[in-house]
Amino acid sequence: MNALAPVFDYIDARHDDYVARLMDYVKNPSISAQNIGIREVSELLVKMLGEMGMEVKSIPTKGHPFVLGRYEVDPGKPTILLYGHYDVQPPEPLEEWLSPPFEPTIRDGRIWARGVGDNKGQHFAQLMAIEAHLAVHGTLPCNVIFLLEGEEEIGSPQIAEFVDTHRDELKTDLVVTADGPLHESGRATMTYGVRGMTSFELRVRTAKRDAHSGNYGGVMPNAIWTLVHLLGTMKTPEGEITIEGLHDPIIPPSDADHDAVSKLPLDLAGYMENIGIDRLDAPADRAFWDRLMFHPTLTINGLHGGYGGEGSKSVLPCEAVAKCDIRLVEAMTPDQVMDCVRAHVAKHAPEVEVIAMGGMLPSKTPIENSWGPVIQDAIETARGEPPLVYPCTGGSLPDYVFTKILGVPAYVMPYANADEANHAPNENMEIKLFLEGIRTGAALLDRIGQA
Repeated sequence: MNALAPVFDYIDARHDDYVARLMDYVKNPSISAQNIGIREVSELLVKMLGEMGMEVKSIPTKGHPFVLGRYEVDPGKPTILLYGHYDVQPPEPLEEWLSPPFEPTIRDGRIWARGVGDNKGQHFAQLMAIEAHLAVHGTLPCNVIFLLEGEEEIGSPQIAEFVDTHRDELKTDLVVTADGPLHESGRATMTYGVRGMTSFELRVRTAKRDAHSGNYGGVMPNAIWTLVHLLGTMKTPEGEITIEGLHDPIIPPSDADHDAVSKLPLDLAGYMENIGIDRLDAPADRAFWDRLMFHPTLTINGLHGGYGGEGSKSVLPCEAVAKCDIRLVEAMTPDQVMDCVRAHVAKHAPEVEVIAMGGMLPSKTPIENSWGPVIQDAIETARGEPPLVYPCTGGSLPDYVFTKILGVPAYVMPYANADEANHAPNENMEIKLFLEGIRTGAALLDRIGQA
């Protein structure tokens, strides 16, 4: 018997209900950065999961609570952990929204609201998939753990400690996150890894006060030049990061990684036109996808000091700060990277202070892992075509807590449209893709149960 077919029929008959319920959910603000609505939404989720028949609880932390739900079918069946986050970004600037951010509105086949794409609409689709299986069959095809975080949008500061402390309750065979956008073509994607990152500041003070650039120029050291020269020792014009020891731990991509990348579509001219660039960053000969997946980056996020107002001011600045981040690939760590940065600064500009601002480990699931084809089959079953497979993505998510603390494979399979405008005004999600997400979530549970 095809147990999935009646589940699909059940889902297809309830489109209007799903849309109405999603709009009712996202109208509740849960802004982690401002601590607005977090407690209320976590309690709402506990009620929602409980009414579906899951064992559920809200678990407090030093920050915002986690919501942990569980549905146990059979200890002999596989267990999947579905991760998401119920917190959202602040909606400002409010004047740029075409409709109020927490008054969900339907326009042009989309729901417009803060958090609808990132991440409420996506984990709600997973919940509706669970509900559909339970409604049709009275049980699930596999064991399910549902973990929702309330601090993802502020860097997930509690998740590593939480997962380590609750590892027995989180024992699973694999983790799947529904987050992020589909390919710009609308085609589904599946990602096996994410880059990590570490952020830091470089600060220097060369005198007690700013000075006259004529009376003191050539005598008093210029704080901005101090940082400019230091930064110039950290990366060459040819694009080589020259921080000693930084690259030592890197595990190069496998043949399977390169094979997957070779199959990814790329309209490079259109990509460059869309962002408004006429060349790629150095090194010029580096392949496009390799830049985003297999190499670390050093980015100057901001360089501040001296005078920045209208007109000119012939001032010699005594203070300067550079804000930077480094994206990490497997098996770099924030601690290892910061040790390298500190050693480099001590060698080239010992008067500069290095301030670590936090970081996140990279995560990598081998593309040869046996769960990958199972998930790909689920996506193709629900959507009618196989997903594009990404060995890694350029951004960062806290997947390392699953691959490195729990020691299980972790995957990302997004449901939202490429132009969802997450983190920006007028965030949105295509209704069609939200409903396809429910079908995909249902197929995922079915295929995991058959594995």
